[in-house]
Amino acid sequence: MTLSTTHRPATDLGFLLHKNPARAQQVEVSTGTAHVFYPEATDERCTVALLLEVDPIALVRGNRGNEGFALGQHVNDRPYAASSLLAVALGKAFASARRGVSKERPDLVDQPLPLEVHLPALSCRGGAELAERFFAPLGWQVEARALPLDEQFPEWGDSRHVDLRLRGTQRLADAINQLYVALPVLDDAKHYWVSTDEIDKLLRAGSGWLATHPERELITQRYLAHQRSLAGQAMTRLAEVDDADTFDDAVAEVAEAPERPAPLARLRQEAVVAALRAAGAHRVLDLGCGAGALLPALLAESSFTEVVGVDVSSRALEVAARRLRLDRMPDRQRARVSLLQSALTYRDARLAGYDAAVLMEVVEHLDPDRLPALEHAVFAAAAPSTAVVTTPNAEHNVRYPALAGGGMRHRDHRFEWTRAEFAEWADGVAARRGYAVRYLGVGGDDPEVGPPTQLAVFTRTPGQEVAA
Repeated sequence: MTLSTTHRPATDLGFLLHKNPARAQQVEVSTGTAHVFYPEATDERCTVALLLEVDPIALVRGNRGNEGFALGQHVNDRPYAASSLLAVALGKAFASARRGVSKERPDLVDQPLPLEVHLPALSCRGGAELAERFFAPLGWQVEARALPLDEQFPEWGDSRHVDLRLRGTQRLADAINQLYVALPVLDDAKHYWVSTDEIDKLLRAGSGWLATHPERELITQRYLAHQRSLAGQAMTRLAEVDDADTFDDAVAEVAEAPERPAPLARLRQEAVVAALRAAGAHRVLDLGCGAGALLPALLAESSFTEVVGVDVSSRALEVAARRLRLDRMPDRQRARVSLLQSALTYRDARLAGYDAAVLMEVVEHLDPDRLPALEHAVFAAAAPSTAVVTTPNAEHNVRYPALAGGGMRHRDHRFEWTRAEFAEWADGVAARRGYAVRYLGVGGDDPEVGPPTQLAVFTRTPGQEVAA
């Protein structure tokens, strides 16, 4: 693989990669030796090359790479094509660059640079079309040419390998992380055992782009070697993370006076607080709290003696902490609030025993097949006395000019329910988990399409056992 830039002076690339253009360097990996060198290094253009010299004995010793026939461990494309092996070498050789660290040129770390990446023999199960689907949404200009099985026998057709060239203006760290994910995904044949640690690796490398990528499900499945349980966990965590724009807006807010929310957002918060107050709740969970939009309203209600914000994203919780100014909050107020990292589709004993739980604009961010897991974790395992759920009313979307032709209110929404669909889900949850449920509207109640937001209040039925 080669990576080039025309940033002036182009040799700054060496400072960002922590690799001196004046000498070749080697990095040992489990399957061989990675060589880093610079075919060209001038002020006008600088190119770094990463060449993985595969040790076939080490590859066989790892007991991976079998291509489905008896000699598969010995006869395969691993030494000749960019694959998951190269991704490991990339991650190790350019570890500091992936993290966006440069002592010599910190000013360039966050600066988009003109970059060109060339992978002359990329293993790509899905061909040039899949390479385009992966990289084009990330802002790259993609040139992908399928390589023939044998140039002497064109009638044999194309191989699964492509000659890939990418051009674009990107932060170097982003480009390397995208390649770190892309190589095993396009190859679709990881050479090492995949465990739960790989979920964290994927989410770290995919930070800022994977959650909104149109092929995120395929990327997740392939990166995690088609292990359904791991892919499901990863997709849940992606679905529960607010998009990057939300985080950036929230981070920008923390140093300023809180921005006034949109009227519907304020009405929604007021309706949730009123429902909790009417239920007589004192200890309240804000499930899927994100960057903490609801938490200030909950803390403003003196009857809520304990408020817990829960989210799967550590970054979201950091933003929430800064938004609340926890480090400057008076001790008495600080004792009322805590933030917990937890996924809402898995049982967490820390969430049991609370008076009330809120799921404000959360359920629509989950894939529908994850809703039963959410139901069990919240209504059976945590089992609050009261649960308040809000979600958009899809029927009302026709009243928004931008959505009149179809579409959803947020790009991360996996669905939006009509009033009948919401009631069908909520009635089912109530019947299965020992709750009664009533429905309210938030915002103006349009006589034809109903209110913009629908709200359900679940109340535990006294003496009724929770379904396991």
